[in-house]
Amino acid sequence: MKQILLAYAFISLLIIAGLSVLSYGYGAGYVYLYWREWQIQTNIWIMFIILASLSLLIQLLWLLIKRYLTREQRKLETVFNFKNLHPYEQLAVIWLLEAAQDQHQFIQNVFSQSGLLKGIIGSRLYWMQQQYPQALAILNQSNAMAFELAEIQRIEIYLSQNDAEQALTHLEFLNQHELSPWLKDVKSAYDLRLTSLWEKFAIQFPWMYLRSTKYGHLGTEKKQEWLQQLLVNFDQANIESLQNLQQRYLDLQDQIYSRDYEIKVLWLKLLSRMPEMSQQHEALVLHLLDQQFNQDVFYLWFQQQLLKQSPDYLMVEQRIDYWESKYPSLPVFAFVKWHVYTATARAAEADQLLELYPDNVMMNYLRIKSTLKGQDDLIKQLNLIFENNANFVEIKI
Repeated sequence: MKQILLAYAFISLLIIAGLSVLSYGYGAGYVYLYWREWQIQTNIWIMFIILASLSLLIQLLWLLIKRYLTREQRKLETVFNFKNLHPYEQLAVIWLLEAAQDQHQFIQNVFSQSGLLKGIIGSRLYWMQQQYPQALAILNQSNAMAFELAEIQRIEIYLSQNDAEQALTHLEFLNQHELSPWLKDVKSAYDLRLTSLWEKFAIQFPWMYLRSTKYGHLGTEKKQEWLQQLLVNFDQANIESLQNLQQRYLDLQDQIYSRDYEIKVLWLKLLSRMPEMSQQHEALVLHLLDQQFNQDVFYLWFQQQLLKQSPDYLMVEQRIDYWESKYPSLPVFAFVKWHVYTATARAAEADQLLELYPDNVMMNYLRIKSTLKGQDDLIKQLNLIFENNANFVEIKI
């Protein structure tokens, strides 16, 4: 339709130019029509406008009728040959069948006439076949107007090559890049795609992700997965990575307190492995235990207290008493109190605790351990037996 309008505009300009030359010095002329008692008297310019408008109207009406009839016919016709389908229908079939990898040549042929997408589609097809050097090479020939799409494809290739430096550089660049005007209508889809690439990068390179200049790329589920990856790969972190992790927590501390409980617990486990963050670790523990009781969180806090050079047993006992009053009848409090009483030479009070919770695994452990005083080898074997119980906490005290 746009081509028809442009053609009419061009022809009209030619006719107007011709009439202007012929009318120069003679005026607009006179046109008289008489038909069945109908009379029209006008000049050549008005007559031209009427005829041109009528012609355009008929042309557009015919085009719309033709499109409608073609569409209705396609709904009713039986398809016997894939080649008889419209190109967009052929692409839809390939997409539904997830057959892009098998139909490499067909897809390339469909987009061969597209100056905008030819290079990007070709690169993606090479990427699907794991031909990464060819995929990068063809991207360098892509149309500059499709810059963002080319960058997204380039990041996909770098992630597949495990090239963290290049992937991060291009992700950071797109973060700061203003979207091209022609992509504004699909900005939400573009943002989702960019977010998914950040999430993929964070899971694949958890420590490298800490070098990103902006935060907030990850959804709740992916953030949880990223934190789990940091814990799994904690031993691989160098000094710079640990400093980045500490700085990330300090920058986001206020926001972290409002996150989901599971995410806060994962942050707590990371903080417990960084002695420099003991103050932040304790503050987060108090926040979590104030929300709800969690045995793992409580045990992490207790363990951190006993690992100090000079444990403040009075403060520890006061904290335990406070939580025991808030969350009564939990055997874990008797378990940790026994260690406090033993460390502070209060044997009588420690023995009284052994009479509580006769069916609890942790308290059974203490009852046996108390009878093995001075027999370190037997205590080590006892620890191994009880730590294999899924309901027991690992003994590190």
